[in-house]
Amino acid sequence: MGRSILVIVVLLALGTVLVTWIRSEPVAPIISQQELLRRMDAKGDLLILDVRTPEEFQAGHISGAVNIPHTALPHRLEALQPYRDKEVVVYCETGVRAGIAEQVLQQSGFTQVRHLQGDMAAWRRALLPQEGATPKH
Repeated sequence: MGRSILVIVVLLALGTVLVTWIRSEPVAPIISQQELLRRMDAKGDLLILDVRTPEEFQAGHISGAVNIPHTALPHRLEALQPYRDKEVVVYCETGVRAGIAEQVLQQSGFTQVRHLQGDMAAWRRALLPQEGATPKH
């Protein structure tokens, strides 16, 4: 009986944290799709970080993006150190994983983290250029 109550309390607490997190503002400032395209055209020192799974990445991603799944990011921060004080644009499919990744980056001292508005789902809906995407017939 005591163990069941503990499990219920823990689940309620986790649910409260999740609802609060979902309702909260994005972790990083937003960058629009059009602004990202302009910065990509300018060939600036910019890292586009796709934090989806490798399978999602292979199915279609923003040109020039680097794929590091959000779960692997804490173990791969050393490789990203050259971008510590440069712009890092993060995206996933709909925003949840990107938010987690942004938090990891900011807590690790990355100073210019941005969140792609609408993530990959919106990029795809806007028919913006992708690499690795299979054309639909």
